[in-house]
Amino acid sequence: MSKSSRMRLFRPVAVAFVAALTVLGCSAPAAVQPPSDAGVPAELEQFYRQSVRWESCAGYGTDGPVLARNGVECARISVPLDYGDPAGETVSIALSRSRAGGERIGSLLTNPGGPGASGLSVALVADGTPVAERFDVIGMDPRGIGSSEPGIVCRTAAETDADRALDPGDTSPAGIAEAEKLNREYADLCAERTGVDVLAHVGTREVVRDMDVVRGVLGDDRLNYLGFSYGTRIGAEYAQKFPDRVRAMVLDGAIDPDQDPVEEMLLQAEGFQRAFEDFANYCAGYDGCPLGTDPSQAVERFRALVGPLLETPAPTTDPRGLSYGDAITGVQQALYSPALWGSLRGGLESLATSGTGDTLLLLADLYEGRGDDGSYSNITAAFDAVRCVDDEPVTDRALAGEIDTRFREAAPFLDDGRGNGSAALDVCAFWPVPPTSGTEVADLSGLAPVLVVSTTADPATPYLAGVELAEYLGGALVTFEGTQHTVVFDGEECVDSAVTRYLIDLEVPGSDPHC
Repeated sequence: MSKSSRMRLFRPVAVAFVAALTVLGCSAPAAVQPPSDAGVPAELEQFYRQSVRWESCAGYGTDGPVLARNGVECARISVPLDYGDPAGETVSIALSRSRAGGERIGSLLTNPGGPGASGLSVALVADGTPVAERFDVIGMDPRGIGSSEPGIVCRTAAETDADRALDPGDTSPAGIAEAEKLNREYADLCAERTGVDVLAHVGTREVVRDMDVVRGVLGDDRLNYLGFSYGTRIGAEYAQKFPDRVRAMVLDGAIDPDQDPVEEMLLQAEGFQRAFEDFANYCAGYDGCPLGTDPSQAVERFRALVGPLLETPAPTTDPRGLSYGDAITGVQQALYSPALWGSLRGGLESLATSGTGDTLLLLADLYEGRGDDGSYSNITAAFDAVRCVDDEPVTDRALAGEIDTRFREAAPFLDDGRGNGSAALDVCAFWPVPPTSGTEVADLSGLAPVLVVSTTADPATPYLAGVELAEYLGGALVTFEGTQHTVVFDGEECVDSAVTRYLIDLEVPGSDPHC
């Protein structure tokens, strides 16, 4: 699979949407099971009972100063690197807390997705809502990510810049051999700079255990949780492992736990194609739209616009220039939300009229976690490290070629025309540690009702995955009609009122409301 076919699942930052006016009807409150901390092994009690010293967030990553100015506190706790050896090495998990403004119910743990996205700033996700009045909203950097230590480290900033400038999709035999060589070297760098022991213990399996330690440390008998995108996978696996320790769980932008990862990627391709088509319709309403006024020709015009970048990057104010790979990444970033469509239209207009790529490069930098100073967050390294231990890799080159063909068919706007039934093996095929997460048959009989929110034209996590996740967990479903990735607390009143009543009063929708 080419670099351009690897789409990260994460929730974009600072996206606001126009509120809907529909009000949702709910059923009577769900019964709450008695609290239980049964089953915590004696050798783990020291972690569950550790004290937390909250302090200023100023020294916690790039978002720390902003969090501190908004009254958010931060802290670190210790958890075992290997839960099979709790007396061994430990790792540090960074937390953030926005205190409840009123009568407190408990803590609400959050995760923004990724995998690989820092979660500290999500402590502000519910600001200005009744949920922020009733809960301490908790952000968490999962192990190896953001301000948690040790961090997952693969490439330097300069090495990352150089990698982004490469041709991501040469399917000739020489191109495939070179791509696999680079993937193998990248995996070796991750092992060298992070450590094999750490890489072996950064998957969802461990994050779920860490979440339960956080719940215990915060003094909550039961977990309240809000997970976006990949955060729904964490939530679903927590519900399977600790079904009697859930009070309330909201999963937005769902990943189906039974979904084959290859099929998931292909469904993503279809979702991004639909989002591109919706963007083309939007763009056609503006004079000078670089995709033209006939949306049926949008793919052809788009390919004509970005195709030349395979040979010659577009000039930018930044000396890097805009590579083909970065152009595609910038477009994908903008397709996560209509709030970014204006920037995407402007970026494509600049490319079409002046041949410059500044806006698309900025969008790509947002996706890749590159700061104004040229430094990078570790979101890409963490994304690779987690997914490579969470799922079985594709090691069959014939299958890799078939996937590439199907991907191009599903998302023609991303097809550079070089498909030939062959493709390089992904970096996970060369990962230094084996997968650690497996599908378990869980007894969910003690699980409280879960609320799943799914968007009909979500480009990254298909609507049907939300339907299937709600059915799998025996939960309720809220459907949002829209083209964006995740929606909770983005200002859609219909969705937010349902989520608020559920989290505060445990009122579960009696049927599938459409917002």
